[in-house]
Amino acid sequence: EFFRELLENAERSLNDMFVRTYGMLYMQNSEVFQDLFTELKRYYTGGNVNLEEMLNDFWARLLERMFQLINPQYHFTEDYLECVSKYTDQLKPFGDVPRKLKVQVTRAFIAARTFVQGLTVGREVANRVSKVSPTPGCIRALMKMLYCPYCRGLPTVKPCNNYCLNVMKGCLANQADLDTEWNLFIDAMLLVAERLEGPFNIESVMDPIDVKISEAIMNMQENSMQVSAKVFQGCGQPKPAPALRSSRSVPENFNTRFRPYNPEERPTTAAGTSLDRLVTDIKEKLKLSKKFWSTLPYTICKDERVTAGPSIEEDCWNGHTKARYLPEIMNDGLTNQINNPEVDVDITRPDTFIRQQIMALRVMTNKLKNAYNGNDVNFQDTSDETSGSGSGSGCTDDICPTEFDFITTEAPPVDSDRREVEASATQPGQSLQTLLIVFISLVLQRQWR
Repeated sequence: EFFRELLENAERSLNDMFVRTYGMLYMQNSEVFQDLFTELKRYYTGGNVNLEEMLNDFWARLLERMFQLINPQYHFTEDYLECVSKYTDQLKPFGDVPRKLKVQVTRAFIAARTFVQGLTVGREVANRVSKVSPTPGCIRALMKMLYCPYCRGLPTVKPCNNYCLNVMKGCLANQADLDTEWNLFIDAMLLVAERLEGPFNIESVMDPIDVKISEAIMNMQENSMQVSAKVFQGCGQPKPAPALRSSRSVPENFNTRFRPYNPEERPTTAAGTSLDRLVTDIKEKLKLSKKFWSTLPYTICKDERVTAGPSIEEDCWNGHTKARYLPEIMNDGLTNQINNPEVDVDITRPDTFIRQQIMALRVMTNKLKNAYNGNDVNFQDTSDETSGSGSGSGCTDDICPTEFDFITTEAPPVDSDRREVEASATQPGQSLQTLLIVFISLVLQRQWR
């Protein structure tokens, strides 16, 4: 929303200044500038726009209009004007402004759009993963951890912290595998954020864009005779215009009462520009979300509503009685759950849904790396995409589709000593599933808000 308002404000500023400076001449040619901002907005919202080609077209069109205005004594055909536009790079009628502005605009817009798309992908991945249903093995383990104390006459005894950790690491084994790609994604987001605060600051590019374009126009006015002479030499001598049009002179066409832009007039605050504050705030939230998936079991198990807490090791439910929990704590990730004493985990069957989210993060990370270097990525035009992938999400249907039918991993055969637990888990299974999803969602909301 901030970037959209920034573009709209820049367009209004240019329109107001050009109306005051060039009057009716600007109003008669205003569609050239309106099209520029339309294309910038379309790019930012995910449209398939080549920024460099679009900016080249803008300057070529502006040269055609300007050339007619500084040579009112001639009549130019469309073919002649097309020839004029081909001289844009060679003649440099607008000075060095187009080259500098192209560099500034392309890298700033690439960084801004990719950064916003990264936020969208991160939010979508977090939301999707938070709704993953626990496996049957996880539900059995949760049942044993949360309800069996009541069956043993220990209703006030809460699960041991380490016991909870093994249960959660088994339940969230696939989610923990997100951690590596998630951390790389967060690092890439932070790098692009630094670009937005520095050389790729879209606010510092768009705020004075009206002044820069007007400076280019003034440069064209000052060099109009040399430019016209070279064009006539390359494209041929044009035909004279009707008497009415040729009677106009250049001074009447242009009002050059233009007040140069003073950088000190740009509004600032003690905290910097609004973009600076926005990016700083987002960076802090991104840093907090690093290692989120691997620390999720610890975040859940330290909640006093779930366990007795890390400091209480003797007077807690260890899965069998009120005593210390002795088994070692498993490491993170799916492959490390092969010997998990609490949750049956089939390490040979990674969760398809989670793997899709890992791929979505990997694709987005590559785009962020390109944006950090100022390089554009061939984004898909999102005008025909479904709402789930969002504007400029950077996803393709085979990588992070809109809707997923979650495929739960089938539970391995139940051992004889687990059948009693499985039978008793049938009724509260749905509530346990809901409880786990609620806990994950609450943690996500705190971390990714």
